[in-house]
Amino acid sequence: MEDHIATRSDLRGDCARCFGLCCVALPFAVSADFASDKAAGTPCPNLQGDHRCGIHAKLRPKGFAGCTVYDCFGAGQQVSQVTFAGQDWRTAPREQARRMFEIFPVVRQLHELLRHLTEALTLPAAGPIHPDLRRALARTEDLTHGTPEELGALDVGAHRQEVGELLLRTSELVRAGVRGKKKERRGADLMGARLQGADLSRANLRGACLIAADLTGADLRGADLIGADLRDTDLTDADLTGAFFLTQPQVNAARGSAGTRLPGSVVRPVHWTAGL
Repeated sequence: MEDHIATRSDLRGDCARCFGLCCVALPFAVSADFASDKAAGTPCPNLQGDHRCGIHAKLRPKGFAGCTVYDCFGAGQQVSQVTFAGQDWRTAPREQARRMFEIFPVVRQLHELLRHLTEALTLPAAGPIHPDLRRALARTEDLTHGTPEELGALDVGAHRQEVGELLLRTSELVRAGVRGKKKERRGADLMGARLQGADLSRANLRGACLIAADLTGADLRGADLIGADLRDTDLTDADLTGAFFLTQPQVNAARGSAGTRLPGSVVRPVHWTAGL
């Protein structure tokens, strides 16, 4: 699983091939994650003329931690280099630039689905539905290559729901035989929960709110973490070996240590050991 996902460079953001779309298309508001407000379609004041961030090395100290936990899953280079064939929004006609900013979040959702489908196809327990997963993967990839007009008209919510049902079935197959209330935490509000050393192996934590929860030393092996909110979650010495549908943005948003065991599909964030 890990190696196969890692080889899909198209599912990881490549800022060198993007025109800073996330720094323009997306809005943010003053919060613990952002030091200022920015409207959608307005360039971030930290964005330089070469589409690079002027405070990239100091994002956390400067109050922009939200930027450090974001990943477009490769949508930025897809929209920049494929959908709009290398056209820079700075020099494009205003209407075309506006269309780029509208389409970027759509393609980002499609690329996130591609990432999960790619992983699902590597899980042996999901073998019975691999044919369905392959068809969904092919269909989603086809959609990412649509024209600006096609992508603008796409009902991405409906497609997410269709794929989501397959991913849910994948989870059920992988976690088959697991019983107990503590293992069924889908959508649970666990904000600030004290779960030190908890046995959450093969737990269903889909969409669970784990903001600032203490999972120090917890067993999360084989847990389904799709959509779980891990902002400021303490994963010190926790074991996430085999946890699935876990993305890099989720890991980046959490806190961990050298003793935290992660699946090979994600990397240990620099700030975990840099004290940032």
